[in-house]
Amino acid sequence: MTTSDQNVAARETARAEVAVDLADRSYQISIGEGLLVHAGEMIRPLLKRPVTAIVTDENVARHHIATLTASLDAAGIAHSELILPPGEGTKSQQYLMQVCDFILGAGIERSDAVIAFGGGVIGDLVGFAAAIVRRGVNFIQIPTSLLAQVDSSVGGKTAINSAHGKNLIGAFHQPIAVLADIAVLNTLPQREIAAGYAEVAKYGLLGDAGFFSWLELNAPRLLAGDPQARVHAIRTSCEAKAAIVAEDEHEHGRRALLNLGHTFGHALERATSYSDKLLHGEAVAIGMAQAFRFSESLGLCPAGSAARVEAHLKSVGLTTTLALIRKHLPGADDLIEMMRQDKKASAGKITFILVKGVGDAYIDKTVDEDVLREFLNNELKLQ
Repeated sequence: MTTSDQNVAARETARAEVAVDLADRSYQISIGEGLLVHAGEMIRPLLKRPVTAIVTDENVARHHIATLTASLDAAGIAHSELILPPGEGTKSQQYLMQVCDFILGAGIERSDAVIAFGGGVIGDLVGFAAAIVRRGVNFIQIPTSLLAQVDSSVGGKTAINSAHGKNLIGAFHQPIAVLADIAVLNTLPQREIAAGYAEVAKYGLLGDAGFFSWLELNAPRLLAGDPQARVHAIRTSCEAKAAIVAEDEHEHGRRALLNLGHTFGHALERATSYSDKLLHGEAVAIGMAQAFRFSESLGLCPAGSAARVEAHLKSVGLTTTLALIRKHLPGADDLIEMMRQDKKASAGKITFILVKGVGDAYIDKTVDEDVLREFLNNELKLQ
């Protein structure tokens, strides 16, 4: 077999399907290279009439909107487009109203579908708009970032941010399909790829030690764009999330495990004003490292676990301490108050996802705030 033939064979095998089993609201996650070109033919059977509306951002539109619209045209699907500014600031009430008005103006009915074409910001925003327009219209996720492909596009969590915290205004609203084209990742800046990788690592750290070991060996291939490595990592992450969502769709129990690193991370994002000083995945990476350091300090997991996690995250270009954002952060007491606004808080107690080791996370609602305060004060001193 020639090198060219081998490359073709690799592309042909770099495809996967993952089912999200939610009875009459079940859907498929399609993962592969070049799916965007075929999006129209994949979407058409899901529509009662060939009408849709696309919401995306300026960065995605610049690189990929022409491919998507050409695919919809080829399938005979009428479409309107709304292009929004990129960035976490777009997950706001202002842009939510703009998206709602756009969907209504496009004449989208409940049985039609809105397409969320972008990263986690667009997916969350458009999904929430779809949940509330006409008390619920269909929507399709076409995630264009690694973070969105492995995490935020799956499971039906939709939301916008509030001055009080991250993702506090939202709804559970499942998509009718997810199309994850790994080829679009090639236009992302390396910082975005690394930030998305944090969510990939999360799935190994919270419940699959074998997958984390695989990542320790194969992260360079994944980050370099190897199709098979990317499909394997995305499929494994989506399978893990789909299984948890099928068991606990509305996060009354086990689904909270998916927030490993997020209680710490969301507070850091709020403290840095949801700006590009700290991307979501970067905050999650710091938060996961903190969860391991905190768990180790409490004697919950073996010594050296935190160092192993930190070493791996650093190897892919992620930071694991507060040093780079220290000047933007308040004191420990203010960070704790920010954590109180976490969606998982119960009876005034902050819910943490702590660990007994790599691949063994658990939900803890008994953390002593004095102990937490001491830990955060030490974290704020780390350089």
